[in-house]
Amino acid sequence: MNVDHHFALTLEWTGNRGTGTSGYRDYGRDHVVRAEGNPPIEGSSDRAFFGDPERWNPEELLVAALSQCHLLSYLHVAQRHGVVVTAYSDSATGTMTTTADGGGHFTSVTLRPDVTVSDPAHIELAQSLHEEAARLCFIASSVNFPVEHESVAHVA
Repeated sequence: MNVDHHFALTLEWTGNRGTGTSGYRDYGRDHVVRAEGNPPIEGSSDRAFFGDPERWNPEELLVAALSQCHLLSYLHVAQRHGVVVTAYSDSATGTMTTTADGGGHFTSVTLRPDVTVSDPAHIELAQSLHEEAARLCFIASSVNFPVEHESVAHVA
């Protein structure tokens, strides 16, 4: 049975420097994303597009969403298979290509999960579970570019 889940947020542009979008360099890219019950996310564009490097940009948030989703899917799958995960970290990267018309798209994201398990006998299984977790990840299933995995597993 399919179940729909709904998500809501508000976004407010805070980059008007007094003249709005009168010129490409005349306005800030700053904005704030809010969702009920969560702390606000201060966003901007990437530095290459005149953004504030001290704020999250949409490209980083997309890579973060893929990394978070894989983590949560992986922990679920590991528990179902009896693999006790005691630590997990990721060093994710993404590649985006810009196009001549000013647009662009992601061409790939690579996740690098580093998983620690409690039982040495589960190392091989822990490694194999990334495939199932990738298939179950809502965000990875929603993008049109490859999400690769370069994982390692070891014992605590």
